Amino acid sequence: MPTPDRRTLLRYAAATLATAAISPRLFAQDRAAEALKSLTTTVTPIGKAERADRLARAQKAMQRQGIDALLIEPGASLVYYSGIRWHRSERLTALVIPATGTPLVVCPFFEKPSIDESLAIPAEVRVWQEHESPYAPIADFLTARGLAKGRIGIEETVRYFAVDGLKAALPAATLVKDPVTRAIRMRKTAAEIALMQTAADVTMAAYRWTYPQVKAGMIPADIGALMSAATKQLGGQVEFNLILLGEAAAYPHGSGKPQAVRAGEVVLMDCGCTVEDYQSDISRTWLHDAAPTAQQRKVWSDVAHGQTIAFTAAKLGVPAGSVDDAVRGWYETQGYGPGYALPGLSHRTGHGIGMEGHEPVNLVHGETTKLDVGMCFSNEPGLYLPGVMGVRMEDCFHMTAQGPAWFSKPPVSIEAPIG
Repeated sequence: MPTPDRRTLLRYAAATLATAAISPRLFAQDRAAEALKSLTTTVTPIGKAERADRLARAQKAMQRQGIDALLIEPGASLVYYSGIRWHRSERLTALVIPATGTPLVVCPFFEKPSIDESLAIPAEVRVWQEHESPYAPIADFLTARGLAKGRIGIEETVRYFAVDGLKAALPAATLVKDPVTRAIRMRKTAAEIALMQTAADVTMAAYRWTYPQVKAGMIPADIGALMSAATKQLGGQVEFNLILLGEAAAYPHGSGKPQAVRAGEVVLMDCGCTVEDYQSDISRTWLHDAAPTAQQRKVWSDVAHGQTIAFTAAKLGVPAGSVDDAVRGWYETQGYGPGYALPGLSHRTGHGIGMEGHEPVNLVHGETTKLDVGMCFSNEPGLYLPGVMGVRMEDCFHMTAQGPAWFSKPPVSIEAPIG
């Protein structure tokens, strides 16, 4: 999807759907979802050996690049390294990874029992009281290791007040952008790929259940409730459901205007779930209860071909931006664009995905990072015709030693739009 912050909006929308009462006409269908069997009962969560390997790889990279320690706040990177699932607040909780030796976890005293519940690596835990500075334990830890004047990498999502506080506590240290974490997280291991595959399987199974339940007159909330119910029964944690109907599908993230399913109009669903911290992101578009017009068929088929072009162009060692260029170049031969102009593909061809729905690196014009084994991407070269319709098919793939491999396979025709 084109903008990283859409996840926040869609999580809010999903939460709203989850707490809303289901209308009587959907109650029976929602109950029917209970017959679906979980696909996640046998998944293998990330284990101690995997996290130990992550720390070892990070520390080796730090040593190569002259980084003495890393500072990480709650979020995906904290879970990635330590297993700690925690929220951000005005009270600092942080992980400090030195280039050698055991990491440090710093947290408020009264939060330590909760932090300990998910801590999955050997680490020293130091606490601070409400009247104390949270940066003092970090400064003491690094000073004792001779790193008070070292180069400290700051993970890219760390908030400014944390950086400012650490700088005041360690005035002789040099604070730099963390060059390690994203580079490691960008290349998924077999264990991560397996969890992402399960998440994709859950979402596709939920699509197959939801698709025949969609009826004329339904609004986006109705369809989203069905998809959420199926996803939960299949063992996934609902991440987001974006439902665009009719002309609203011409706008990648939708419209505030009232929408309802109507015969002969587009239904566009963009949905994803999480399994053991790893996400899926899949979109499907179809025509409700009518044969497609010539225009609808052409646009749908052009997007399907755009996905094929992107998949074929995703070769090991090529710049990520070249995948976007390949799709956009062909679209221009079909009269779309040029470039990002409408009607056409107004956003990037794809984004990185893993523990977060949007991760570097993106399949976007000008991106020079070369594709490598373990990198994972969405493939979603949608076409948008303002005032008329939009079509987006989205499937994710990962790079293997033999080239790209699908997590979910694209549909083959507008008559069989789910796949």
